[in-house]
Amino acid sequence: MFDSLTERLTGVFSRLRGKGKLSEKDVNEGLREIRLALLEADVNYKVVKDLIARIRARAIGEEVLESLTPAQQLIKIVRDELTTLMGKEQAGLRLDRRPAVIMLVGLQGSGKTTTAAKLALLLKKKGHTPGLVAADVYRPAAIDQLVALGKSLGIPVASFPDLTPPRIAARAREWGEENLYDVIILDTAGRLQIDEEMMRELEEIAKAVPPDEILLVADAMTGQEAVNIAAEFHNRLNITGVILTKLDGDARGGAALSIRAVTGAPIKFVGVGEKVDELEPFHPDRMATRILGMGDVLTLIEQAEAKLDQKKAEALATRIRKNRFTLQDFLEQLEEMRKLGPFSQILDKLPGMSKLKGAPEVDEAEIDRALAIIRSMTLEERLNPSIIGGSRKRRIARGSGTKVRDVNRVLARFNDAKRALKFVGKKHMGKGRFPVDFFGEPS
Repeated sequence: MFDSLTERLTGVFSRLRGKGKLSEKDVNEGLREIRLALLEADVNYKVVKDLIARIRARAIGEEVLESLTPAQQLIKIVRDELTTLMGKEQAGLRLDRRPAVIMLVGLQGSGKTTTAAKLALLLKKKGHTPGLVAADVYRPAAIDQLVALGKSLGIPVASFPDLTPPRIAARAREWGEENLYDVIILDTAGRLQIDEEMMRELEEIAKAVPPDEILLVADAMTGQEAVNIAAEFHNRLNITGVILTKLDGDARGGAALSIRAVTGAPIKFVGVGEKVDELEPFHPDRMATRILGMGDVLTLIEQAEAKLDQKKAEALATRIRKNRFTLQDFLEQLEEMRKLGPFSQILDKLPGMSKLKGAPEVDEAEIDRALAIIRSMTLEERLNPSIIGGSRKRRIARGSGTKVRDVNRVLARFNDAKRALKFVGKKHMGKGRFPVDFFGEPS
């Protein structure tokens, strides 16, 4: 999402590092480029103006100009101010009452129903007992969609189609108390912020419960319009937070950087994919380091701990140390890594990856081909690739919908990776490491 902004900012700081000692003129030129980069990223104009003023006030002085590492000091100031702009610390949910009621609001098509299910799953993993309530009585199949999502996740869903939305909200808390759920998530109907009647209905729903949290679900792809939408909903409902969806898309990032400053409401969660487990708490400090090309290792570690099988990783480390790495091992590890999402998202969280100019893009299609090829092999072939001759290669190619040369390519790269891991296993192997050069050119 922030690729263009990150590239612009890292370019600015790279030039400043090359100057050694900085003059006031150097700092002003750098700040002008940062200002343009933020405006191009669709950040609110007033937000950019105030941000640059704060950075300049700190930068034009002893903190930067008299520092032995002025460029590094300026980067730190920009990082700190970006973090402050987005809210300093992660804003958690207020779930003091039992049951606590979370009311989701937003425009039509913003993804509220799917987000309701994602949030329920996240809370369930945290040890809560959530229940979902369908309060959208207008959209065809809205109730059916929420029921289907709840069933797939093992989360109860209630619907009261004969009641009005405000009465549904009041009944929702009673339903939660009766069934001992500690969190109730209310999925309301989508509406336009200019629809006076529908906005008034939301106010009536909020009075009927009242909710512990009113979270606006906003689409990051709408850019600056998402900020305008948030401001309007905040004026009418006093929203307590925002869930920003489609943060994995190619939006320019202005909404994420502007919403808190414009509305005062923090971003509490971000959607980073379409799967039900792809909703993450929003950490302003981590997002600031990602924007500056410093990666987000903490989030990557948390994802790995939550999604990867540690026992498999330890067993793999043992086999690599003993030089017993096979295609079966590689297949299992590739499938494990896929749990973290596309490889491009994983690389995005690694420090310094944005600075690798000219580095080849991760070819997800090639990874899919390699997976299909390895899955088309028998277990015996995966454990002992040396038995794969011409006829077997042709069978594997037919089974995977590829060509024999693709099979040869996978086998050649596996052999290269195995030779490299033989050295790694002796020198550096810890709890299992993915052979990232498998998709590089064979040596």
